[in-house]
Amino acid sequence: MAPFPANVVDFTQALVRIPSVNPDGDPGTDGIGEEQCARYIASFLQASGAEAILEEVEPGRPNVIGRFPTHPSANGGKKPRILFAPHTDTVSVGGMTIPPFGGELRDGKIWGRGASDTKGPMASMLWALYEMRDEIPSLPVEVHFVGFMSEESAQLGSQHFAKHHGRYDLAIIGEPTSLKTVFRHKGCLWADIHTTGVAVHGATPELGVNAIVKMAALVTALDTEFREILSEAAGEDEWLGASTINLGMIQGGTRSNIVADSCKLRVDIRTTPGLQHVGGALLLLTEFVQRMDATAHVTVASEAFHLDTDPSNPFVQKLIAAGAGLTGAPWFCDAAFLAAAGTPAIAIGPGSIAQAHTKDEFIAVKDLEDGVAFFRQFLASLG
Repeated sequence: MAPFPANVVDFTQALVRIPSVNPDGDPGTDGIGEEQCARYIASFLQASGAEAILEEVEPGRPNVIGRFPTHPSANGGKKPRILFAPHTDTVSVGGMTIPPFGGELRDGKIWGRGASDTKGPMASMLWALYEMRDEIPSLPVEVHFVGFMSEESAQLGSQHFAKHHGRYDLAIIGEPTSLKTVFRHKGCLWADIHTTGVAVHGATPELGVNAIVKMAALVTALDTEFREILSEAAGEDEWLGASTINLGMIQGGTRSNIVADSCKLRVDIRTTPGLQHVGGALLLLTEFVQRMDATAHVTVASEAFHLDTDPSNPFVQKLIAAGAGLTGAPWFCDAAFLAAAGTPAIAIGPGSIAQAHTKDEFIAVKDLEDGVAFFRQFLASLG
């Protein structure tokens, strides 16, 4: 391990300086994959008194898992288990206007890819655990940590962990939430809509059927009529608002002098928990597309679950008592996949989601320090 960090700022800078870009899409760098970052975190966990292992999910892309020692409970029973769980990957660095892995400290902020999402929140969690390392074994809970790979695309790390490591009594997912408790967030459906046509020479288009033209009619209908259907199907959620659709990508045809015989539209639908009670986004979308064009069809690219954790959970109540009021989020994260496997989960961390994925990403030093103080207070309250 490199020289042990002196404080949470030093630690955050060290994490930002380790490239760990998710390889999906165009990463904008050769510094892809989470292994180097996971190994650094494992060393930090060991220095904090935890047992640390790397568990490979994809080649060269492990989850890093830490388990802190614990003393037997006073009554001899099994202790509840608490999981701290940020992610180690970042989004692409393409188009950034600052050095993505510089970790520069300037104007009271640390700059670089992942500073906000989510190496800063992770540093605050881990630094609090480090400072509490002598008290943790005596707490009436077991304390574990996992750094998930692949949160920024497909959530492979959290799905693998949920499958192989059983249920926890609370999972605290590290995300920049301004130290609010995100107990409910939207799900996400990425779906592809396909139209088909008949290809002929571009000089005689009247002899063919243009799939792009057919899609154009669907685009208009999706952006107007279907948007209203989504909004009205489950109504306004108190915390999340209505379900929404974004028409994100379109591809069609092969050459300008050939009538297009195929066209594909990728849509992004953000779903409220209530939408599931009326059949879910996929059913509504498929029925709508079929009604508009019986020859079109819908396929699923990926789907992430919504989150709807019971705020009366006693550990969630401890977070609230420590000052982290409840809130909802339009985005989704690893919390939903753990919740689907039976672990109550929330997302929380210092910093603002407004800085995540930006061309000049940063996190304020004060936010990092407030995060450490908060997680320390939460852990102390468990005892």
